[in-house]
Amino acid sequence: MTRVLVVDDDFMVARIHTGFVQRVEGFTVVGAAHTGAEALAAVERLRPDLVLLDIYLPDISGLEVLRRLREAAYPVDVLAITAASDVETIRAALHGGVVHYIIKPFAADTLREQLERYTARVRRLAEQPRVGQAEVDRLFGLTGQSGAALPKGLSPATADLVAGVLRDSGRDLSAVECAELAGLSRVSTRRYLEHLVRSGRAEVRLRYGGTGRPEHRYTWHGSQR
Repeated sequence: MTRVLVVDDDFMVARIHTGFVQRVEGFTVVGAAHTGAEALAAVERLRPDLVLLDIYLPDISGLEVLRRLREAAYPVDVLAITAASDVETIRAALHGGVVHYIIKPFAADTLREQLERYTARVRRLAEQPRVGQAEVDRLFGLTGQSGAALPKGLSPATADLVAGVLRDSGRDLSAVECAELAGLSRVSTRRYLEHLVRSGRAEVRLRYGGTGRPEHRYTWHGSQR
């Protein structure tokens, strides 16, 4: 389980974010903090794997919390969740090494997707002692983003639909199964699934049966294999 500390000055918002996290398989919330001082103490005491960090805190800013965590060399990852949308703050958070930056308000699926990507990234690093440049690009988000260029004839809305079906299924799907759930043709769905694989958001495996050609099974990164 990935242990998460939720940091937000608003008690209700912290509770909502906790609920979002608890609904994602493989994650558990080990505590909540509402000030920068509480956050630093909680990290030292609880040693979470990931901190969901608000920037606007009543005592010190989340950026200062991030700086002190890096100075103390705690082996903790930080995902910024904040209403701060100015470029200076975002740049400072990136310099501080956040794994991602989510601007409030946001949907539960937005956080779910980032947590699943985080899990996939951690697992890939744990499984492979060495990686190539293509894998490094995926790990650093240079490829495989939802905004990646689509091949000619594919639409962003339909790509998001197919991605959502595959992600929310929680299991591997064939092109036929995904097409039925999405309400699309099998041929069209397969094109979108292949794009998701090429962009690093999904992977495909072959399932061999008794006779005939193997079946392609598609899995969203971060879901159970």
